[in-house]
Amino acid sequence: MRTKNPQLMNDIREFITDYYQENLESPGLVMIAEHVGSSKSNVQRYLVEMQEKGMLDYDRGVKNPEVLSNCSGEYSAHPITGNINCGDPRQQEENVEEYVVLPDAIFGKGPKYILRAEGDSMTDAGIEEGDFVVIRVTPEAFKGDIVVALDGEGQNTLKRYEGFDESTGEHILGYMNEKTYPGEKIRVKQLCVQGVVKNVIKSF
Repeated sequence: MRTKNPQLMNDIREFITDYYQENLESPGLVMIAEHVGSSKSNVQRYLVEMQEKGMLDYDRGVKNPEVLSNCSGEYSAHPITGNINCGDPRQQEENVEEYVVLPDAIFGKGPKYILRAEGDSMTDAGIEEGDFVVIRVTPEAFKGDIVVALDGEGQNTLKRYEGFDESTGEHILGYMNEKTYPGEKIRVKQLCVQGVVKNVIKSF
């Protein structure tokens, strides 16, 4: 689910759930708006979006808060921060385009961000141009991880971490498209990891 203010959505969801559990009826639009400190029209837009995503039954009022209650606490919002190059490295500008709410049961908990893949160097890993790549925020990587890392010029790239070469004192970032980039590597003296790929989403 997409939203520009995931915190407001969470506030609306939690208030409706708590109110229903205490009163066995749903709060009205005015009550919800007053509680979350937003306008009625804005809250209504959020309720319509939640209805469209199957989180509750809304038609001029919340009719089925049990559905929303079952979802409570199982979703978290993560930012789409732009593109990541899967060919030659280049500078990534981290501008949040929007937020996407993902189920924790599938994607796990903890801080993450989402990048849109560009290029063809990771196709052997199932990552193609236009895919959305879910990145777990961590500075650490293990051999075999697909990482967002910096090359020697401080530019972001998405590559497979292939370990440390003791003979040269370099960390190795490998391409995963043997047909187009046979044996091609990026070597860096210092490994700077900004996250590890956890999931690939073909479309939202």
